[in-house]
Amino acid sequence: MNIGERLKHLRELKGMSREDLSRKMNVSRQAVYKWENNKGYPDIQNLLKLSEIYETTVDELIKGNYSSTSQKEIDIDENKEDDDIWNIGFYIGMAIIFLGSFLNLFFGLWIFFIVLNIVGTLIACFSKELKRHIVRTIIDFKKSFN
Repeated sequence: MNIGERLKHLRELKGMSREDLSRKMNVSRQAVYKWENNKGYPDIQNLLKLSEIYETTVDELIKGNYSSTSQKEIDIDENKEDDDIWNIGFYIGMAIIFLGSFLNLFFGLWIFFIVLNIVGTLIACFSKELKRHIVRTIIDFKKSFN
C-alpha cells in the first residue's frame, strides 16, 4: 500500500470526508485529493498534523508499518493501567524496600538495605515505563520478522 492509499484508508477509518480533513488541516480539498492519489505529497508539517489527526506516527504514515497491535491499542491499554490503583509493580517495589529495611533492622545488613531500597524505589516508580518498554520491544521484534 503506497502513501496515498494509506492516507485515504486512514481518512475513511475516521469517517471523514476530504472536505472535513481539508478544514482540519487548513489546506484545500484539492491538496487532500492530490495526496491520496499520489499526485503530490504532504510536507513535514502536514505529515505531523495528519499523524495527530489519525492518531498514528509519521513513520507509520510514510512506511505503512502496521501490526496486529496498533499504537492506538497500546495507548488504550496504558490508559487503563493509569487508572488501576492496584498496580502490581508498585507493590512489588514497596515489598523489596521493606525487605531491605527488615534485613538492616534485624541483621545489620546495611548494604542490602541500600541496594534493595534503590531497586525497590526504581521498580515502584518506573514499573509502568518498564512494562511499556518491554511491550514495545516485543512488538518491534515481531515486526522485524514480518
